[in-house]
Amino acid sequence: TTPPPAYRKDIVKDNEADINDRYYGNPDVMANTPFHGTHCSGIIAAARNNGLGMDGVASNVNIMMLRAVPDGDEHDKDIALAIRYAVDNGAKIISMSFGKDFSPEKVWVDEAFKYAESKGVLLVAAAGNAHKDVDAEESFPNANYRTGGKSTTAIFVGASGNEKNGGYTASFSNYGKGNVDVFAPGVGIYSTIPGGNTYGNASGTSMACPLVAGVAAFVWQHYPNLTAQQVKEAIEKSTSAPAEKVNKPGTEEKVNLSELSKAGGIVNAFAAVKYASTMNAAPSKTKLPKSSIKKTKKA
Repeated sequence: TTPPPAYRKDIVKDNEADINDRYYGNPDVMANTPFHGTHCSGIIAAARNNGLGMDGVASNVNIMMLRAVPDGDEHDKDIALAIRYAVDNGAKIISMSFGKDFSPEKVWVDEAFKYAESKGVLLVAAAGNAHKDVDAEESFPNANYRTGGKSTTAIFVGASGNEKNGGYTASFSNYGKGNVDVFAPGVGIYSTIPGGNTYGNASGTSMACPLVAGVAAFVWQHYPNLTAQQVKEAIEKSTSAPAEKVNKPGTEEKVNLSELSKAGGIVNAFAAVKYASTMNAAPSKTKLPKSSIKKTKKA
Protein backbone atom coordinates (compact mmCIF):
# COMPACT_ATOMS: atom_id res chain seq x y z
CA THR A 1 0.00 0.00 0.00
CA THR A 2 1.31 3.42 -0.93
CA PRO A 3 1.23 5.87 1.98
CA PRO A 4 -0.54 9.17 1.41
CA PRO A 5 1.58 12.13 0.35
CA ALA A 6 3.15 14.11 3.20
CA TYR A 7 1.04 17.18 2.53
CA ARG A 8 1.40 18.54 6.04
CA LYS A 9 5.18 18.33 5.96
CA ASP A 10 5.33 19.94 2.53
CA ILE A 11 2.74 22.67 3.07
CA VAL A 12 2.61 23.43 6.80
CA LYS A 13 6.28 22.54 7.26
CA ASP A 14 6.09 21.43 10.88
CA ASN A 15 6.66 18.13 12.64
CA GLU A 16 3.11 17.06 13.50
CA ALA A 17 4.46 14.51 15.99
CA ASP A 18 6.23 17.19 18.05
CA ILE A 19 4.02 19.44 20.22
CA ASN A 20 7.05 21.69 20.86
CA ASP A 21 7.46 22.48 17.16
CA ARG A 22 5.05 25.38 17.24
CA TYR A 23 6.42 28.11 14.98
CA TYR A 24 4.39 27.47 11.85
CA GLY A 25 1.25 28.73 10.14
CA ASN A 26 0.36 32.03 8.50
CA PRO A 27 -1.77 35.13 9.20
CA ASP A 28 -4.52 34.28 6.68
CA VAL A 29 -7.71 33.88 8.75
CA MET A 30 -9.99 33.82 5.68
CA ALA A 31 -8.41 31.16 3.43
CA ASN A 32 -11.05 29.40 1.32
CA THR A 33 -13.62 28.46 4.00
CA PRO A 34 -14.38 31.59 6.04
CA PHE A 35 -18.15 31.01 6.44
CA HIS A 36 -18.11 28.95 9.61
CA GLY A 37 -15.96 31.18 11.80
CA THR A 38 -17.62 34.36 10.56
CA HIS A 39 -21.07 32.99 11.37
CA CYS A 40 -19.99 31.88 14.85
CA SER A 41 -18.31 35.22 15.58
CA GLY A 42 -21.46 37.13 14.66
CA ILE A 43 -23.54 35.07 17.07
CA ILE A 44 -21.25 36.13 19.90
CA ALA A 45 -20.46 39.70 19.08
CA ALA A 46 -22.21 41.25 16.06
CA ALA A 47 -22.80 44.96 16.80
CA ARG A 48 -26.10 45.43 18.58
CA ASN A 49 -28.87 47.95 17.94
CA ASN A 50 -27.34 49.38 14.76
CA GLY A 51 -30.21 48.41 12.47
CA LEU A 52 -28.06 45.99 10.47
CA GLY A 53 -28.65 42.28 10.09
CA MET A 54 -28.81 40.86 13.58
CA ASP A 55 -27.57 41.45 17.12
CA GLY A 56 -24.84 39.41 18.77
CA VAL A 57 -25.47 38.05 22.25
CA ALA A 58 -23.00 40.38 23.99
CA SER A 59 -21.87 43.96 23.45
CA ASN A 60 -18.30 45.26 23.43
CA VAL A 61 -16.68 41.88 22.91
CA ASN A 62 -13.27 41.57 21.28
CA ILE A 63 -12.86 38.55 19.00
CA MET A 64 -9.44 36.92 18.71
CA MET A 65 -9.53 35.06 15.40
CA LEU A 66 -7.51 31.83 15.37
CA ARG A 67 -7.80 29.56 12.36
CA ALA A 68 -6.83 26.14 13.70
CA VAL A 69 -9.21 23.80 11.86
CA PRO A 70 -8.82 22.72 8.21
CA ASP A 71 -11.62 21.71 5.86
CA GLY A 72 -11.97 18.39 7.65
CA ASP A 73 -11.01 16.96 11.03
CA GLU A 74 -8.78 19.16 13.14
CA HIS A 75 -5.31 18.06 14.22
CA ASP A 76 -4.88 17.68 17.98
CA LYS A 77 -1.59 19.54 17.89
CA ASP A 78 -3.15 22.58 16.20
CA ILE A 79 -6.01 22.70 18.70
CA ALA A 80 -3.74 22.32 21.72
CA LEU A 81 -1.42 25.09 20.54
CA ALA A 82 -4.30 27.38 19.55
CA ILE A 83 -5.79 27.09 23.04
CA ARG A 84 -2.44 27.90 24.62
CA TYR A 85 -1.92 30.84 22.25
CA ALA A 86 -5.35 32.25 23.06
CA VAL A 87 -4.73 31.94 26.79
CA ASP A 88 -1.29 33.54 26.57
CA ASN A 89 -2.69 36.47 24.60
CA GLY A 90 -5.48 37.39 26.98
CA ALA A 91 -8.54 35.36 26.00
CA LYS A 92 -11.15 34.97 28.75
CA ILE A 93 -13.49 32.66 26.80
CA ILE A 94 -12.50 30.23 24.06
CA SER A 95 -15.35 29.17 21.76
CA MET A 96 -14.70 25.89 19.95
CA SER A 97 -17.13 24.87 17.22
CA PHE A 98 -15.43 21.75 15.93
CA GLY A 99 -15.23 18.06 16.75
CA LYS A 100 -14.37 14.57 15.58
CA ASP A 101 -14.58 10.89 16.53
CA PHE A 102 -10.89 10.05 16.89
CA SER A 103 -8.19 11.89 18.87
CA PRO A 104 -4.75 10.26 18.57
CA GLU A 105 -3.02 12.94 20.67
CA LYS A 106 -5.79 13.72 23.15
CA VAL A 107 -3.28 14.15 25.96
CA TRP A 108 -1.95 17.28 24.21
CA VAL A 109 -5.45 18.76 24.14
CA ASP A 110 -6.02 17.68 27.75
CA GLU A 111 -2.89 19.55 28.83
CA ALA A 112 -4.09 22.65 26.97
CA PHE A 113 -7.47 22.40 28.76
CA LYS A 114 -5.61 22.17 32.09
CA TYR A 115 -3.49 25.19 31.15
CA ALA A 116 -6.61 27.22 30.33
CA GLU A 117 -8.17 26.20 33.64
CA SER A 118 -5.04 27.20 35.55
CA LYS A 119 -5.29 30.68 34.02
CA GLY A 120 -9.00 31.12 34.71
CA VAL A 121 -10.14 30.77 31.10
CA LEU A 122 -13.57 29.36 30.22
CA LEU A 123 -13.79 26.83 27.38
CA VAL A 124 -17.08 26.45 25.47
CA ALA A 125 -17.32 23.61 22.96
CA ALA A 126 -19.85 22.16 20.53
CA ALA A 127 -21.10 18.70 21.51
CA GLY A 128 -21.26 17.46 17.91
CA ASN A 129 -23.85 16.73 15.23
CA ALA A 130 -24.01 12.93 15.00
CA HIS A 131 -27.20 12.53 17.15
CA LYS A 132 -25.30 10.10 19.38
CA ASP A 133 -24.96 9.51 23.11
CA VAL A 134 -21.47 10.80 23.88
CA ASP A 135 -21.59 9.12 27.29
CA ALA A 136 -21.55 5.79 25.45
CA GLU A 137 -19.48 6.76 22.42
CA GLU A 138 -16.76 9.38 22.80
CA SER A 139 -16.60 12.54 20.76
CA PHE A 140 -13.62 14.88 20.78
CA PRO A 141 -12.68 17.20 22.30
CA ASN A 142 -14.26 16.38 25.65
CA ALA A 143 -13.75 17.35 29.27
CA ASN A 144 -12.53 13.93 30.44
CA TYR A 145 -8.77 13.65 30.89
CA ARG A 146 -6.96 10.51 29.79
CA THR A 147 -5.06 10.52 33.09
CA GLY A 148 -8.25 10.85 35.15
CA GLY A 149 -10.38 13.75 36.31
CA LYS A 150 -12.02 16.34 34.10
CA SER A 151 -11.99 20.03 33.29
CA THR A 152 -13.84 22.35 35.67
CA THR A 153 -13.93 25.26 33.22
CA ALA A 154 -15.34 23.59 30.10
CA ILE A 155 -18.96 23.74 28.91
CA PHE A 156 -20.12 21.32 26.21
CA VAL A 157 -23.19 22.45 24.32
CA GLY A 158 -25.95 20.52 22.57
CA ALA A 159 -28.34 22.13 20.09
CA SER A 160 -31.95 22.91 20.89
CA GLY A 161 -34.53 23.53 18.18
CA ASN A 162 -37.83 25.26 17.62
CA GLU A 163 -40.48 23.78 19.91
CA LYS A 164 -43.16 24.68 17.34
CA ASN A 165 -41.31 23.18 14.38
CA GLY A 166 -39.32 20.05 15.09
CA GLY A 167 -39.23 20.07 18.87
CA TYR A 168 -37.03 21.33 21.67
CA THR A 169 -34.02 19.25 20.63
CA ALA A 170 -32.29 19.43 17.27
CA SER A 171 -32.53 16.08 15.50
CA PHE A 172 -28.79 16.10 14.77
CA SER A 173 -27.46 17.05 18.21
CA ASN A 174 -25.23 14.83 20.28
CA TYR A 175 -26.36 14.36 23.87
CA GLY A 176 -25.22 12.81 27.15
CA LYS A 177 -26.19 13.32 30.77
CA GLY A 178 -22.55 13.06 31.79
CA ASN A 179 -20.76 14.85 28.97
CA VAL A 180 -23.14 17.47 27.54
CA ASP A 181 -23.67 20.34 29.95
CA VAL A 182 -26.43 22.46 28.42
CA PHE A 183 -28.49 22.91 25.29
CA ALA A 184 -28.77 26.18 23.35
CA PRO A 185 -30.51 27.25 20.13
CA GLY A 186 -28.78 25.73 17.12
CA VAL A 187 -31.36 25.48 14.33
CA GLY A 188 -31.78 28.12 11.64
CA ILE A 189 -29.55 30.63 13.40
CA TYR A 190 -29.22 33.92 11.50
CA SER A 191 -25.79 35.52 11.66
CA THR A 192 -23.00 37.23 9.78
CA ILE A 193 -21.38 35.63 6.74
CA PRO A 194 -18.45 36.81 4.60
CA GLY A 195 -19.14 39.39 1.94
CA GLY A 196 -19.78 42.64 3.78
CA ASN A 197 -23.15 43.36 5.42
CA THR A 198 -24.20 39.83 4.45
CA TYR A 199 -26.17 37.44 6.63
CA GLY A 200 -27.51 33.92 6.47
CA ASN A 201 -28.88 30.95 8.40
CA ALA A 202 -26.96 27.93 9.62
CA SER A 203 -27.69 25.01 11.93
CA GLY A 204 -25.52 22.89 14.20
CA THR A 205 -24.05 22.61 17.65
CA SER A 206 -21.47 24.92 16.07
CA MET A 207 -24.09 27.68 16.34
CA ALA A 208 -25.24 26.69 19.84
CA CYS A 209 -21.66 26.85 21.15
CA PRO A 210 -20.96 30.55 20.42
CA LEU A 211 -24.38 31.45 21.77
CA VAL A 212 -23.31 30.05 25.14
CA ALA A 213 -19.92 31.75 24.80
CA GLY A 214 -21.80 35.01 24.26
CA VAL A 215 -23.89 34.40 27.38
CA ALA A 216 -20.68 33.77 29.32
CA ALA A 217 -19.31 37.11 28.10
CA PHE A 218 -22.61 38.76 29.06
CA VAL A 219 -22.39 37.34 32.58
CA TRP A 220 -18.74 38.31 32.98
CA GLN A 221 -19.43 41.85 31.79
CA HIS A 222 -21.90 42.30 34.63
CA TYR A 223 -19.85 40.41 37.24
CA PRO A 224 -16.19 40.58 36.14
CA ASN A 225 -14.81 39.24 39.42
CA LEU A 226 -16.43 35.82 39.09
CA THR A 227 -14.17 32.88 38.34
CA ALA A 228 -14.53 30.76 35.22
CA GLN A 229 -16.01 28.01 37.40
CA GLN A 230 -18.61 30.43 38.74
CA VAL A 231 -19.59 31.63 35.28
CA LYS A 232 -19.97 27.99 34.23
CA GLU A 233 -22.14 27.36 37.29
CA ALA A 234 -24.29 30.44 36.64
CA ILE A 235 -25.01 29.26 33.09
CA GLU A 236 -25.69 25.64 34.01
CA LYS A 237 -27.79 26.30 37.13
CA SER A 238 -30.10 28.79 35.41
CA THR A 239 -31.28 26.90 32.34
CA SER A 240 -34.94 26.68 31.34
CA ALA A 241 -36.32 23.15 31.31
CA PRO A 242 -39.28 22.32 29.04
CA ALA A 243 -42.35 21.16 30.93
CA GLU A 244 -42.92 18.32 28.50
CA LYS A 245 -40.69 15.50 27.32
CA VAL A 246 -38.51 16.05 24.26
CA ASN A 247 -37.32 13.90 21.38
CA LYS A 248 -34.09 12.03 21.94
CA PRO A 249 -32.08 13.26 18.91
CA GLY A 250 -32.20 10.88 15.99
CA THR A 251 -35.17 8.94 17.40
CA GLU A 252 -38.87 9.32 18.12
CA GLU A 253 -38.34 8.41 21.78
CA LYS A 254 -39.61 10.95 24.29
CA VAL A 255 -37.41 11.70 27.32
CA ASN A 256 -36.85 14.46 29.82
CA LEU A 257 -34.16 16.93 28.77
CA SER A 258 -32.46 16.08 32.08
CA GLU A 259 -31.67 12.67 30.56
CA LEU A 260 -29.78 14.32 27.71
CA SER A 261 -27.61 16.83 29.57
CA LYS A 262 -26.27 17.68 33.01
CA ALA A 263 -28.23 20.89 33.38
CA GLY A 264 -31.38 19.43 31.88
CA GLY A 265 -32.33 22.70 30.25
CA ILE A 266 -31.80 25.33 27.59
CA VAL A 267 -29.49 28.26 28.29
CA ASN A 268 -31.19 31.44 29.54
CA ALA A 269 -29.10 34.62 29.40
CA PHE A 270 -31.29 36.69 31.72
CA ALA A 271 -31.54 33.91 34.29
CA ALA A 272 -27.76 33.34 34.13
CA VAL A 273 -27.04 36.97 34.99
CA LYS A 274 -29.67 36.88 37.73
CA TYR A 275 -28.08 33.73 39.18
CA ALA A 276 -24.63 35.34 38.97
CA SER A 277 -25.91 38.28 41.01
CA THR A 278 -26.35 35.93 43.99
CA MET A 279 -22.78 34.61 43.87
CA ASN A 280 -19.90 35.85 45.95
CA ALA A 281 -16.90 36.61 43.80
CA ALA A 282 -14.07 34.29 44.77
CA PRO A 283 -10.62 35.85 45.13
CA SER A 284 -8.63 35.01 42.03
CA LYS A 285 -5.52 32.92 42.62
CA THR A 286 -4.18 33.52 39.14
CA LYS A 287 -3.92 36.46 36.83
CA LEU A 288 -4.35 36.31 33.09
CA PRO A 289 -1.07 36.95 31.32
CA LYS A 290 -0.61 40.26 29.58
CA SER A 291 -0.93 40.20 25.82
CA SER A 292 2.34 39.61 24.00
CA ILE A 293 1.03 41.44 20.93
CA LYS A 294 2.92 44.68 20.48
CA LYS A 295 0.94 47.79 19.72
CA THR A 296 1.83 49.59 16.51
CA LYS A 297 2.89 53.17 17.07
CA LYS A 298 1.14 55.80 15.02
CA ALA A 299 3.30 57.59 12.51
